[in-house]
Amino acid sequence: MTVPLRKWGNSLAIRIPKDIATTLSIENNSLLTLAIIDGMLVIKPQKKSRLESLISQINSENLHNEISTGRSIGNEKW
Repeated sequence: MTVPLRKWGNSLAIRIPKDIATTLSIENNSLLTLAIIDGMLVIKPQKKSRLESLISQINSENLHNEISTGRSIGNEKW
């Protein structure tokens, strides 16, 4: 696939076609890593951090209530 390189302010930009973005699971504001390897530009999507990945899976079905341990440490008032 060939895409044009366009001027964007003082930089250059390419548009990523929707089918490629969907295949790579990237969307608006996704972070990408750029590297030059053997004279080629390589663009890789950054994976979410483990914490972000875990938090994104929280929903009303797997969210538990607070648990009281019956003890306080320090000057907390309950």
